[in-house]
Amino acid sequence: MSAARVGVVTFPGTLDDQDAARAVRLAGAEAVPLWHADHDLRGVDAVFLPGGFSYGDYLRCGAISRFAPLMDELIPAARAGLPVLGTCNGFQILCEAHLLPGALARNASLHYVCRDQRVTVESAATAWTADFTAGQELVLPVKHGEGRFVASEETLAELESSGRVVFRYAGGNPNGSLNDIAGITNEGGNVVGLMPHPEHAVETLVGAPSTDGRGFFTSILKKLVNA
Repeated sequence: MSAARVGVVTFPGTLDDQDAARAVRLAGAEAVPLWHADHDLRGVDAVFLPGGFSYGDYLRCGAISRFAPLMDELIPAARAGLPVLGTCNGFQILCEAHLLPGALARNASLHYVCRDQRVTVESAATAWTADFTAGQELVLPVKHGEGRFVASEETLAELESSGRVVFRYAGGNPNGSLNDIAGITNEGGNVVGLMPHPEHAVETLVGAPSTDGRGFFTSILKKLVNA
């Protein structure tokens, strides 16, 4: 399992890349740093787009990062099956890049939200959630001002009917996301985006509310090893 290499992307304004790299290492993989201006994915087996405020969230969250040189490599690789996880700002970037449908809008409260959040696993049939079970409840931190998932009625219906809603908020919706959606996947199940931060829930020693986030990283490692 230690041979698996997971790329962690840093954009200007990314905040969570070091925590993301640590989570990858704790799971037993090699964390490979990837810079937004790179033109090479360095042969990684999977990619993690962590949270933060890339490019200061100008225009829209993730709108500028979507055009970074590295994304020219990542987008076709993801469409060809490369496992990609995007959390918070990473989720916003995946939507801006049209690797995932919908968009993330201002929280319904118009206030920044930072709290430990209960979420329910809706699907364990993705590259990043296979170590969970449907119906399992996790506690993961959220910290965002623009995390309200929105999409057309047609897109929502397709996501629901095809089982592509991966996570749903429980115990209160922090941002007004439609259908309480906290995370979704693409048709292939290799690209997953969510607003909560699993990379902040791998070690209780540093104040994390749980170690529930570890399942994301053990899931992808098992997939890579068994591929």
